[in-house]
Amino acid sequence: MDRVMKLPSQKAVVIFSKSSCCMCHAIKTLFYDLGVNPAIHELDEDPKGLEMEKALQRLGCNPSVPAVFIGGKLVNSTNTIMSLHLGGSLVPMLKEAGALWL
Repeated sequence: MDRVMKLPSQKAVVIFSKSSCCMCHAIKTLFYDLGVNPAIHELDEDPKGLEMEKALQRLGCNPSVPAVFIGGKLVNSTNTIMSLHLGGSLVPMLKEAGALWL
């Protein structure tokens, strides 16, 4: 749990993902297309990935990936991110967190 809470404080956008997850791919692509360079943690490639996945579930992520943190705060799942994006709230949130400058 400590690692899951520490990593998001180190970069404006942090995504916990799995390399085989199509929704994770969609979220990562969205952030890259917006010009964001997120920190990506592939849980299926990390030796402590299962432990981190369980910690994300304890934080309320269900499914556990993709789990997105913006400005150190858990924004949560694909549905939330897409809703923010379609509603026009995602870009201002990214600017406030320092992930976008323009």
